[in-house]
Parts: sequence; C-alpha cells; structure tokens
Amino acid sequence: QVQLVESGGGSVEAGGSLKLSCVASGLVFSRCGMNWFRQAPGREREWLSNLNPDGTTLYADAVKGRFTNYRDDIKNTLYLEMKSLKWEDTALYYCKICMHWGEGIQVTISS
Repeated sequence: QVQLVESGGGSVEAGGSLKLSCVASGLVFSRCGMNWFRQAPGREREWLSNLNPDGTTLYADAVKGRFTNYRDDIKNTLYLEMKSLKWEDTALYYCKICMHWGEGIQVTISS
C-alpha cells in the first residue's frame, strides 16, 4: 500500500522560509517522477515543480529561483525548500510521487 506523508508546513512572515517533506512508502521511490503542486482557496491546483528520476528538475515561473525540489533516495523523502516566501504562496501544498498524491499540507504567509 502506497503512502505519502507530508510535513513542514505552517505559518511564516513574508520573506521567510519553509521546507516541506514528503515521506513515501510502498513504492520504488528512486524510479518515480516527483512533483509538487499547490492549491489556493478559490483557485485551481497549480503545478510547481518536477523532479525526474535522472535528477533533472523543472520549475514553474512563479517559484523559479525561490523553491528547490530535491529528494533523498535513502530516506524515501521528497523535499520542497521554499525561500523568499510571498503572501501569494499561501496555499495547500501537495506532493505527487509516481501517480500517488500526498494529503496536502497548509502553508500560510503573512504580509
């Protein structure tokens, strides 16, 4: 049974940093494509970043240069390190590993 457990969300002031974690079990972690998404109230889910099994990454323009998507294959953990956070980064953040979704974790940025 595949399980993804997210942690690291919370509330910070604008300009601050947070690091989200997504711990996976029940799948071959190192062979999976890995993505982060977010959904703000009243808006559609938004893709943020892709990390391929070969280590290449892609980022949406909205987060490029501020967010870093990386993984630890020994810990079966995907990370999203977020810096220079803005009010508009407030959303529910989701990891997606292979075809499986995390439950979502709230990130709130105060201005």
